[in-house]
Amino acid sequence: MPVPSLLRGWVRGSEVALVLLAAVTGCIGGLAVAGMSGAAQWLREALYRLPAGERLSGLPALPPEGVWGLPFLGPALGGIALGLLLLAVGRGRKRRAAIDPIEANALHGGRMSLRDSVEVAAQNVVSNGSGASVGLEAGFTQIAAGIASRLGIAFEMRRSDLRTLVGCGSAAAIAAAFGSPLTGAFYAYELVIGTYTIATLAPVVVAALCGSLVVRALAPHAALIDVGALTLSKAGVLDAADTLPCLALGLVCAGLGVVLMRGVTLVEGAFRATRLPAPLRPALGGLCVGVLALATTPQVLSGGHGALHVQLAPEAAMTALALAGLIVAKAAASAVSIGSGFRGGLFFASLFLGALVGRLFAQGAPLVWPGFEAFGLAPVGYAVIGMSAFAVAIVGGPLTMTFLALEMTGSFPVTALVLAAVIASSLTVRKTFGYSFATWRFHLRGESIRSAHDVGWIRSLTVGRMMRRDIRPVPLDTPMATFLRAHPLGSPSRVVVVDERDRYAGIVVVPEAHARAAEEGGPSRLADIARYADAFLLADMNAKQAAEAFDNAESEALAVLDGADSRRVIGLLTESHTLKRYSDELDRQRRAVLGEAA
Repeated sequence: MPVPSLLRGWVRGSEVALVLLAAVTGCIGGLAVAGMSGAAQWLREALYRLPAGERLSGLPALPPEGVWGLPFLGPALGGIALGLLLLAVGRGRKRRAAIDPIEANALHGGRMSLRDSVEVAAQNVVSNGSGASVGLEAGFTQIAAGIASRLGIAFEMRRSDLRTLVGCGSAAAIAAAFGSPLTGAFYAYELVIGTYTIATLAPVVVAALCGSLVVRALAPHAALIDVGALTLSKAGVLDAADTLPCLALGLVCAGLGVVLMRGVTLVEGAFRATRLPAPLRPALGGLCVGVLALATTPQVLSGGHGALHVQLAPEAAMTALALAGLIVAKAAASAVSIGSGFRGGLFFASLFLGALVGRLFAQGAPLVWPGFEAFGLAPVGYAVIGMSAFAVAIVGGPLTMTFLALEMTGSFPVTALVLAAVIASSLTVRKTFGYSFATWRFHLRGESIRSAHDVGWIRSLTVGRMMRRDIRPVPLDTPMATFLRAHPLGSPSRVVVVDERDRYAGIVVVPEAHARAAEEGGPSRLADIARYADAFLLADMNAKQAAEAFDNAESEALAVLDGADSRRVIGLLTESHTLKRYSDELDRQRRAVLGEAA
C-alpha cells in the first residue's frame, strides 16, 4: 500500500518523524523477537517433552521421553525440516544469499528483502528450536532490520536515513533479546551503522528502548541473566592490579575466537567435500550434534541460555578437565551446526564459550601464575569478563560487549576490567585476523567488507557513469599529415585510435604528435606515437579501481572498453574528473554522516 505523499514528505524532512518511525520499528522488532523466541521454545518443548519454560541446554541429561524415545535425533529432525524448507523456498526462483543488516548498510544503502528476512528468521527458529547449536540473535536482527528497511523504502527515505532505520531495527532486536537497551544501541552503532553521530543518537536509542520494553511487557523474565547479585569479587574491592589477569584473559579469548572462526570454515568445507546436496547436509550435521550431546551434555545444544545460567551460578563446580572438554564440545557443536547449513549465528555461543573460558582461566591460572590468588576477582567475575572478551573476538563491537557486562552486573569496577579485556581481545583479533565472524563470512564469499561503513556508493560510482561517450576513434592507419590537419593544436588533446577491426589500439596525445612531427625524421605513422595500448578501463569498474588504473598507467586519461576481449571503445575518462566526482561524493557522504543538509 503506497504511503501518502504528504506523510512521506514529512518523514523525509523531519527528524521528529524519523524518531517516531524508529519507535514504531522498535516496537515491531520487540514483537518479532518475542514471537521467534516463543516459537523456538515451543518447538523445543514439543520435540524434547520439556516442562513449560524449561531450557534445553540447562538440563543435566537429555530427557529419555523426547523425540519418541531417541532424544539425540532432535537436531537431525530439525535438519530434515530445514532441508525441506530450503527446497520449498528455493523452488521456482534463483537461489541467492540473503542480505543481512551489515551487508545492506555497507553495500546497498540499507535496502533489504523482507521476504528473504522472513525466510531466514523461519529457518533460524527451526534450527535453534530443534537443538542445533546456533543462537537466535542472527534471526532477530535479520527480521527486525528487514522490517525497518521495508518501512524506510515505503517512505522513500534518503540513503543515510534508511541506513539509520536499519540500525534501529537491529538495535531493537538485540535490546529485546538481552533486555539491554544500551547494548542494543551500541550494537547498531558499531556493527550495523558503522559510526556514532548526534543525528543517529535519538532514533537508535528510542528504538532500543521500545524493543526492550515490548519484550519485558510480554515476557517479564530476563532473556539473559542478572548477575548483579552474584559475588564478582573476593573481598568486594578491585584495584588496578586486577587489570593484568583481565588483559591476559582477553588475549586467550582472542586466540580461541580466531580458532573457532577458522574451524567453522574448515567444517563447512568438509561438508561441501561430502558432495551431499545442500538440503541434506543439515540432517547429517544435526545427527552429529545430537550424538555429541548424548556423549557429553545437553549444554552443547541450542543457543545455550540455560547452560549459561548453570555456569554463572555461584554453586557451579566443574573440574578444569571437564570445563576444557565442554569448551571443545560446544565449539565443535557450533562449528558443525553452522558448517552443515543450519541458520543462526555465534553471538550467544560466544558468550557461553567465553564464560567457560573465564572459569577455566580462574582455575588454571594459579598453576602457572605465582600470586594469582591475590587478585580480587572471583571465578564468576572472570566468567563475565571472558563472556565479553570472547564475544568481541567473534562478533566485534567492544563497547557493545562492555555495555552488556555493565547492564548484566551493574558494577562499574567490573565493567572497567571488562573494557580492558575487550580492548585486548579486539585489538589482537583485528591485527592478527582482521575480521569478525560476520565479515569473515563475507570475505569467504569474495566481498571485501570489514565493517558496516557505507562503501556501496563507491561501487555505484562506476566508470560507466562518469565517462565521456562523445568520442570519435580514429583509424590507426590514418596518415600522419591527415591526422595533424584534423586535430590542430588547441583541439581536444587526446584522441583514441583503433585498428582495422575497430579494436582499441591506444591513445594519441595531440600536442606530442605535433611536436614529434616537427622533428627531423619524425614518425610517419600513428602507430609510432600511440600510447597506453595495454592500459584501459572497463565500464563496471568503480572510482577507486579507476584511480588505481590511472596510477599504474601513469596516464591522465584512459579509454573505456566494453570488454577485455572485444576491446570495443565506448568512452573516455580523465583522472581529474574521476577524482573530482569521488571527492564530491565523499564530501556528500561526510555531510550525511554528520546530519548536515546536502
